[in-house]
Amino acid sequence: MRIPRIFAVKSGSITSLWTVVLISLLVLLSTFQAGMASSATSVGTGSGPEGGKVYALAIDPATPATLYAGIYLGGVFKSTDGGANWSAVNAGLTSTVVNALVIDPATPATLYAGTRDRGVFKSTNGGANWSAVNNGLTNSYIHALAIDPATPATIYAGTQGGGVFKSTNGGANWSVVNLGTTNPYVWALAIDPVTPTTLYTGTGGGGVFKSTNGGGNWSATGLTNKNVYALAIDPGAPATLYAGTLGGVYKSTNGGTNWDPVSTGLPPDPFWPTYYVQVNALATDPAAPATLYAGTYGGVFVSTNGGGNWSAVNAGLPSLSPAVNALAIDPMTPGTLYAGTYVGGVFKSTNAGADWTSANAGLDLTVVRALAIDPAAPATLYAGTYLSGMFKSTNAGDDWSAVNSGLPSFLPYWPAVYTLAIDPSAPATLYAGTWSGAFKSTNGGDIWSAVNDGLYANPLDVYALAIDPVTPATLYAGTGYGGVFKSTNGGAYWGDANTGLTNSNIYALAIDPATPATLYAGTLGGVFKSTDGGVNWGAVNANLTNKNVVALAINPVTPATLYAGTYGGVFKSTNGGANWSAVNSGLTNTHVGALAIDPATPATLYAGTGGGVFKSTDSGANWSAVNASLAATVVNALAIDPATPDTLYAGTNDRGVMVVRRLEYQYLPLVVRGQ
Repeated sequence: MRIPRIFAVKSGSITSLWTVVLISLLVLLSTFQAGMASSATSVGTGSGPEGGKVYALAIDPATPATLYAGIYLGGVFKSTDGGANWSAVNAGLTSTVVNALVIDPATPATLYAGTRDRGVFKSTNGGANWSAVNNGLTNSYIHALAIDPATPATIYAGTQGGGVFKSTNGGANWSVVNLGTTNPYVWALAIDPVTPTTLYTGTGGGGVFKSTNGGGNWSATGLTNKNVYALAIDPGAPATLYAGTLGGVYKSTNGGTNWDPVSTGLPPDPFWPTYYVQVNALATDPAAPATLYAGTYGGVFVSTNGGGNWSAVNAGLPSLSPAVNALAIDPMTPGTLYAGTYVGGVFKSTNAGADWTSANAGLDLTVVRALAIDPAAPATLYAGTYLSGMFKSTNAGDDWSAVNSGLPSFLPYWPAVYTLAIDPSAPATLYAGTWSGAFKSTNGGDIWSAVNDGLYANPLDVYALAIDPVTPATLYAGTGYGGVFKSTNGGAYWGDANTGLTNSNIYALAIDPATPATLYAGTLGGVFKSTDGGVNWGAVNANLTNKNVVALAINPVTPATLYAGTYGGVFKSTNGGANWSAVNSGLTNTHVGALAIDPATPATLYAGTGGGVFKSTDSGANWSAVNASLAATVVNALAIDPATPDTLYAGTNDRGVMVVRRLEYQYLPLVVRGQ
């Protein structure tokens, strides 16, 4: 930056000269301070991994390119371009789990969100701001919402255990309307579009109930003793309605008096194979009501004859995890529909389900439990997720692709990947700890195979993995219930290594890089140490006042210094675990689930907490938040770029992988032009 000459100094004018010098120094100081101020921690995200668990979808009836998604742990997201891009619209929304969404058909900028734990919220400006509208609503667990199409100020809420509530003034006040209802677990609601005082509830275990006087009284219909997850009414013939259940689809043509199963073509349920698949969502084509879509654990199915026959329309949905929880049809272009999936976010079809494409830009809501960076090519990183399997990026997190071939599928989702470890001598070889044991890939995640011979824990949850840096064929697995297992042949066979280990709930493992026979295990009973490669263990918990140890990190330069992340903050030992002390000054959230040490400057370390990322530059003595937009985010995993330690990746509970970069200070030269 150049500062122009703004003073003219006469020759020999010493006073004026000193004035110029003084002012120049002040300008220099302000420039220095400006440079300092511009240097900060930058928090951003790449493009994923895209996805998330979508519980609800709603389309603006007047402007169908505008739609909303209710997301587990994400709140409400909005798209104004038909799902091409999404952004969070959560100002004032104090719950992050949204189960239901409805839009006022007369004033589409007004919408309501039903949450799992905070009741109902209302927005009158298209989601820009929300306010709670819960006066009289004595149950805050909302499963379903329905709005009277003729009188939109009348709204119904179906709750978990509290039955049905009704508001006649746009949510300002609620009253319970359960007379005649024998089942208070209301999972679905549907209103007759011609006679809105007629409405139906789908319940958990009680089948379908009906009211013909706006909820004043209820009576059981002919469908009883069923878990009903979805209801749909034929808009042209409202006496015809459908119920989605655990056991397929049922149909009534006389307002619920009688029901018939209409599930031919639907697959068996993956959990209850003697039943037809669980149907979580139903949607009827407004232009051709005999065309009906069902969202199931097996993907999307369509019937063009009122449920007489069904066929799968899943092309483009996640192939081995196509479970669908929500459906929405464009009212103006019914061939356009959206599917909200259990783990993959939103998918869109423009040809009545014949093909689907991902519509997730901006929906970076995958729950990331584990991270690993290729030490030889740090732009390559891996993310292990909860229920979405494995993802890989080769451009530092800007783009991600699923790498799940060979990992087990447990419909409706991939397994939870809890931990990752990379062979330092052959980085294309990596290991994943899952709820189905240990898996290994020798080609950078392209193909996985189980390596569980000798792992006998039940259930086979592998929460921690550690590789011997000197002999990488030796590795250790920490399990949720079976303690520690050791393999000396790259996972081909495991043997238990538990002598002296009095707590079998292993959540963290760390190996001394200088003496790999020394290793530590973080358990729900404190820290245990072995000095003989896992043959024998002993507790090392002196002054460790919180023994729920879920993270461990060892100083690579001084391995006798190690840190433990617990539910009560960070603890430090400088003598190999013999003694511990709490190091939590400035750590405002003490639920520490991840730790990482800067390999170039080991006095710098990071803690992933229930309230974002914290950093210490003095070996834990003091901490400060480096959060920006991460402050309200649970951080499950941390990984430091070994080539650029100022770059930190954080695996989060609700925002995928976030990138934390510390910008270097830039000192700008001050140039005073000559006379």
